[in-house]
Amino acid sequence: MKINKKIFFIILLILICILGIIIFKYVFKNKKSGYNMNSQEIVDYILNINSYKTKINVEVTSNKNKNKYIIEQEYSKNNGSIQNVIEPSNIAGTTIIKKDNTLKVENTHLNLTKIFENYKGLEENDLDLITFIENYKNNNKSNHEENEQEIILKIKNTENKYLENKKLYIDKETKLPTKLIIEDNNKNIKIFIQYNEVKLNIEE
Repeated sequence: MKINKKIFFIILLILICILGIIIFKYVFKNKKSGYNMNSQEIVDYILNINSYKTKINVEVTSNKNKNKYIIEQEYSKNNGSIQNVIEPSNIAGTTIIKKDNTLKVENTHLNLTKIFENYKGLEENDLDLITFIENYKNNNKSNHEENEQEIILKIKNTENKYLENKKLYIDKETKLPTKLIIEDNNKNIKIFIQYNEVKLNIEE
């Protein structure tokens, strides 16, 4: 009888230890991933990222046609932003580098390098995530809303009717951007960006 009690208590102790490890891992994982962030904290987190890497699928719609691209993006506060075109094949290998007020476009396959000093359109690259973030912070008509799965950051750009409404979707669980939609003043989608393989604050 005594042996059975000892075995019982040993098994009970093992079960308690296993349960404790599982609970600890669950709490630690949720704490690390920012699980307890409220909506405003998630918004602030996105608006204050210092670097990121992502691969995006882009669809640009004009009056006559649609163009699709696959682009790798990388940004850091110290080095600016780099966009490398993967598709379509006719412009694959084209790299666009923006730092300070300089824009550099190069393509090693085509032996092309072009540098623009004091480039005036530098802040108007709507394909770049950091451009949306800066516009959001500097636009007095920016706001956000949410549903059960997402937080949606919204910008109203009355200066350009073709790119009037911009909406960035953030997944509440992962705290990562999933898509960016840019519409004209008639709610027609002009630019659709899907974010893949997103890594934020990679320089921390």
